[in-house]
Amino acid sequence: MRIAILTSGGDAPGMNAAVRAFTVVGLRRGHEVLGVRDGYAGLLARNLETLTRESTERLTRQGGTLLGSSRCLEMMREEGQARALASLAELGIEGLCVVGGNGSLTGAHVLAPRTACKIVGLPASIDNDVGHAGLAIGVDTAVNTIVEACDRISDTARAHRRAFVVEVMGRNCGFLAMRAGLAAEADAILYGESHATEEATFAHLREVLRRCFVERSDKKRALIVKSEGCPISAHAIRDHLQAYLDEDAPGVDVRETVLGHIVRGGSPTALDRTIALRLGFSAVMALEAGITDTMLAWEPPFQVGAETMDPSVRRVPIGEALEETSKLLDGTSTLIRRRIELLRFVDDCLPG
Repeated sequence: MRIAILTSGGDAPGMNAAVRAFTVVGLRRGHEVLGVRDGYAGLLARNLETLTRESTERLTRQGGTLLGSSRCLEMMREEGQARALASLAELGIEGLCVVGGNGSLTGAHVLAPRTACKIVGLPASIDNDVGHAGLAIGVDTAVNTIVEACDRISDTARAHRRAFVVEVMGRNCGFLAMRAGLAAEADAILYGESHATEEATFAHLREVLRRCFVERSDKKRALIVKSEGCPISAHAIRDHLQAYLDEDAPGVDVRETVLGHIVRGGSPTALDRTIALRLGFSAVMALEAGITDTMLAWEPPFQVGAETMDPSVRRVPIGEALEETSKLLDGTSTLIRRRIELLRFVDDCLPG
């Protein structure tokens, strides 16, 4: 077969590992493997290159994406989709692997029913906002980056008895804030899915700081981890909390840090490499089997994917994944409800 792979949307650590696995496995099984430059924009421009074992060597440990990425607005229009379909046909591509998040998978879902080319998707999003993907490629690295940053911030906070508000990426999904906040021993975690009002949020945070700095004289730092999906800015939170502390615990300062794109970078963790490599392998096998319009999802081993060779990988129709994604983002998903319920349960245990 003539098969190709592209990386699209926001970059995620581990994308390169997926490219490496797809290339090595594809070549070993006798296929011609192509890499599409700059995501869907490269497909429209027919900007492809031949991938080899040598050109992808040592790629597994690198962050970012060798192939480049883009957010291709043309793919949202019928004209752009028609050009993509023409490129697939005229280039003779028989199988395409799309590595990316919700927008990228949406593009794959739109193209798949309209072409003879088989198309599979691999979820790659540091936000972990792809439905039916236990862990998307890049999530574990992003969480570890946040935890390391919070640990460093906590060191300086303890030296001066300060409170810090740390904003992390995640768009409308609070997963990164939730998981990293717990791992970094945050005193409060803010996420948009709670739908808390500003008044309620500030009242809660004031009580958290009172427990940290008024009720405990030995408390050296307070850490508040905020998802960017929380509609209150880190700057506004800092100003309000400083006013509270000036009254409740004079002498304690509040600082803010927005980690931003630091969260996206860096070498992927061993877990992200493992997930990406195994999904890349499964992508080649799925294309060989004639599977299309399907996402390959990483799940805990106890959920056996009988239809694949890997017990941690299962196939999910992309349409179902996108439907679950919408539920994740609007808060109606069973998964997000359980997650919020758990956080609310442990909320009183966080301060201190």
